[in-house]
Amino acid sequence: MNLDIFKTMNKKELGTYIEFLLWNYRVMDAFWFIKISEKFDQATAEKLNEQVWDRVAGFAAKDLVEKFNIPGKGLARFVQALKLFPWCILVGYNFEEKKDEVIITVPSCPAQEARLKRGQEEYVCKYMHMKEFKSFAKMIDERINVECVFAPPDPHPDDMFCKWRFTLKD
Repeated sequence: MNLDIFKTMNKKELGTYIEFLLWNYRVMDAFWFIKISEKFDQATAEKLNEQVWDRVAGFAAKDLVEKFNIPGKGLARFVQALKLFPWCILVGYNFEEKKDEVIITVPSCPAQEARLKRGQEEYVCKYMHMKEFKSFAKMIDERINVECVFAPPDPHPDDMFCKWRFTLKD
């Protein structure tokens, strides 16, 4: 990887490039999913999405912990690493941190909102995110338990797409 081009960029240019990378990451993911569902079907796209995010999230957690020197175990370390995860930044997860649990809510989901805007139904993302969060959490601390309170296809309030609860196993 040749990173020389970044040596000539100022802070504003680096910020703009990070925004470009995140947007490109989101668009690539969206078109990958769309093309799989067109070539095969929605259920196949959802199943493949589960498998991909199961792997990607664990790799990301491991890399984030190493690259950003995030010490220790536990829920605080999980939150610290997850806040650096691209999808957390893209979506804007809300975190409610307590001593023995973390609640994540997603009031605005770009993927689901784009589907609704195009007149499509929400896709089933609950199982994909379950695998994603479990894989990410396991790399941080094997004791982290992941619980889906609700996520599509579950019914949800108009102002929130999904809600997740993270605790430590005894």
